[in-house]
Amino acid sequence: MAALSDRHLLGLEGVPQKDIRLILDRAFTFREILDRPVPKVPTLQGQTVLNFFYESSTRTRISFELAEKRLSADSINFSKSSSSASKGETLRDTIRTIEAMKIDTVVIRHSAPGSAKLMTGFVDSNIINAGDGAHEHPTQGLLDIMTLEEHLKSLKGLKVAILGDIKHSRVARSNIHGLKTMGAEVMICGPSTLLPYEAEALGVHVSTDLNEALEFADVLNILRIQLERQTGGLFPSLREYRKFFGITMKRLNQNKKKYTIMHPGPLNRGVEIDADVADSEHSVILNQVLNGVAVRMAVLVLLTETHNKRKKKIDG
Repeated sequence: MAALSDRHLLGLEGVPQKDIRLILDRAFTFREILDRPVPKVPTLQGQTVLNFFYESSTRTRISFELAEKRLSADSINFSKSSSSASKGETLRDTIRTIEAMKIDTVVIRHSAPGSAKLMTGFVDSNIINAGDGAHEHPTQGLLDIMTLEEHLKSLKGLKVAILGDIKHSRVARSNIHGLKTMGAEVMICGPSTLLPYEAEALGVHVSTDLNEALEFADVLNILRIQLERQTGGLFPSLREYRKFFGITMKRLNQNKKKYTIMHPGPLNRGVEIDADVADSEHSVILNQVLNGVAVRMAVLVLLTETHNKRKKKIDG
């Protein structure tokens, strides 16, 4: 049975196409299991997974918890506010204390870019990055790719526009790396103040004109404004943002194209996306949510299998 190139999932940058393909194929298998009357398998029975969230999360945390339960793993949930971290304990000391309790896999979300990679240096658990600052969010990138394959079959030559607050978005970066690896063409679009300084180096088309992005794209992946990550006023107002970059049905109808509409959530209805667009027949937002559970099931299982194979090879 094929194994992944690494026993950690820290990002999609540099991840080979064969690894992404392996995760997607396994995810589609688990997607079928999720449609069963009893959507549970004993694949990770006896395994312990720590959901180590230093930042608030609803969708990602619940999705990982559900994936773990569907695989029959034992889950432990960590919250910074109710832990020794709130008393000044360091990240390293906290995780090493927890790992001493024999944790097999750690799912980490942290505000510091590179925190997931840092953790691999001082624990033996498999590490899954559930979002590190504005760096990457690999399972979100994978579930977005899965959703596009589910609806459009192939990503080769597909034109995807990622719209909005690219500068502060870990979702955007994982999508860019994953989509390009799978053969898609990507454009990022938003106000110049919300585009990353290294935009050109990402190997994507860059625009500050929404009309240009709409003419380019087959798929619109719409991001929210991340006010919690901004340190200053990067645009005049939310009303101004909506005027120039909000996705409305009127704007979509002007181009007479059947776009596929995506959004990683949470949605700010009436700002970056209107309700009638989010709830339209072209929206795959709820499919993204369900596919997220399947992708996280696949990642948890494949990382465990990869770790076990390496350990067996060393021991044998």
